Amino acid sequence: MSNVFQLDKDQMSAAEWEIRCDLAALYRVVDHLGWTDLLDTHMSVRVPGEPNAFLINDYEEMFDEITASSLVKMDMDGNVLGRQGRHNAAGFTIHSGVYKARPDANCVMHTHTRAGGGVSLMKKGIRPISQDALHIYDDLVYHEYGVPASKEECEALGVSCQAGSHVILHNHGLLAVGDTIPGTLRKLYMMERACEIELISRQLGEEPIMIEDSIIERAARRMKQVRAEPAYGVSYFKALKRQLEKLGKNDCAR
Repeated sequence: MSNVFQLDKDQMSAAEWEIRCDLAALYRVVDHLGWTDLLDTHMSVRVPGEPNAFLINDYEEMFDEITASSLVKMDMDGNVLGRQGRHNAAGFTIHSGVYKARPDANCVMHTHTRAGGGVSLMKKGIRPISQDALHIYDDLVYHEYGVPASKEECEALGVSCQAGSHVILHNHGLLAVGDTIPGTLRKLYMMERACEIELISRQLGEEPIMIEDSIIERAARRMKQVRAEPAYGVSYFKALKRQLEKLGKNDCAR
């Protein structure tokens, strides 16, 4: 287990403690789904009632070690608030850039999965060839690779995220932006699925069947409504946390 210093929940608001528990559970879910890259990806959430502060993982912990009290609290200038903790510099750049540019965003997830990384190598990697792709296609953005942990990349990523909440980072990986943790997880899951199917299709030796434009347009209208629902992703997040409970891996609320 990690030896990272743990905070006491009495040192924060009830709302902050609750969102810490959810974010820690999200890290455990990401680990369970196999989306990890050792220590080198990150998920964050904006602190309720503190729009200029967000929570992110301590860079010393594996995802299955993260707890509510070990998360690092930061402001948008890169200052660690409260107890000291080591954060990923590129992680700060990515998450602060999104939060500054998107006041509506409360959660950001970034991964380096093989499927996401593979699709990120192509100019326009996702094609309208599956229902998984149609779940995200109308809100999909491609972001050009920049210098990690730089001010320029922070600002450029913010601009890209203003155009959509499902982001393929060229030569890098995937990014999802949402107003809730469950909703953001659902977005990233559908991106990952679309990437997996896209890569499979490119190995089949023939062109895939393209979905008709009229259906793509109808799907876009419907998905905008679905993603805007307050309960979007909630049932999936709850189900995944139940899986963690059964496996004895959800001891993160401490």
